[in-house]
Amino acid sequence: MLEIAVKAADSKRAVDIVALNVSEVSLLADYFMICSANSDRQINAIVETIVEKEEEQQVEIKRIEGKDGGKWVLIDMGDLIVHVFSNSEREFYNLEKLWSDAPLENIEAWLD
Repeated sequence: MLEIAVKAADSKRAVDIVALNVSEVSLLADYFMICSANSDRQINAIVETIVEKEEEQQVEIKRIEGKDGGKWVLIDMGDLIVHVFSNSEREFYNLEKLWSDAPLENIEAWLD
């Protein structure tokens, strides 16, 4: 799931993709993937591509939140929660700092 999401976001030129292993610090999920986009249009393209690629692999999308607002979209897949932010929203919410106890996953091999 995480690899599919990272590759899908990267294919739409998502900015600063990171993955946090939150399995030891959160009951919500095992992984958070966080990325940014430069426009509302790009946010939507990233979200649509992630959902499409995950569904192709029979991954259940439990819910999508924030799609109408366009500044922060959350895709809940159970074990993986993806956050797609506008640059300003990402700075404001700073999830990486909020979840700083969670180690980063090495996703370099999945990025072009």
